[in-house]
Amino acid sequence: MLRTVVLLLVLANALFFAWTQGWLEGVTGSKPHAEREPERLTRQINADRIVVLPPGAASAAAATRAPDAPASAPPQRGACLEAGPFATGASVSAVAALQALQPPLPPGSWQDVVVERPGSWMLYMGRYPNREALAKKIDELKRTRVSFQEVNEPAEYALGLSLGRFDERAAADRALEQLGQRGVRSARVVELAAPATQHLLRADHADAALAERLSALRAPALGRGFVACAN
Repeated sequence: MLRTVVLLLVLANALFFAWTQGWLEGVTGSKPHAEREPERLTRQINADRIVVLPPGAASAAAATRAPDAPASAPPQRGACLEAGPFATGASVSAVAALQALQPPLPPGSWQDVVVERPGSWMLYMGRYPNREALAKKIDELKRTRVSFQEVNEPAEYALGLSLGRFDERAAADRALEQLGQRGVRSARVVELAAPATQHLLRADHADAALAERLSALRAPALGRGFVACAN
């Protein structure tokens, strides 16, 4: 019995081997899943581009491959330094002081920046003689639902109330007229700062040498001298 089982196993293995080699294709009508080299080559894409290297050559090719290019660093901006602000007349002296430096500053290393500063106006009530009078006026404004803020500075306007601040005199005048229609009679427009043209002497992109030189400048015409740009 054991001999019969062994013979059947040997016969089954022989038939399976014959089928995998395609010898029984005419008998069974089916093909095995072939993984022989001819079939593999037919399934390759762009097989002519594949080059097989020996182990030593493959290692050398990997070692000599060009390294990835490092990401380019962002351009470094120089320091921004400025002197001023100067009124128009004072700026003439400041510019002359820079132009007289020896050795001269590099051409284009600084510029005269003109800044138009708007004025400032306030709708003001006061000044009241004491805190009691101020508190009485505050109660009146609360009853009329008028917005206000107590003024602490400038000192000349302390013990008073601000009903709004404006960058244009015309806007302040319109607001005063509207408050008058609501029964506010004692408010007035005061000028906190007049419109002005100012100048800044600015070096936007000063390298280390120029920044050191400008920071060390001391001249009456330059006021406080060059400091880091405010914006």
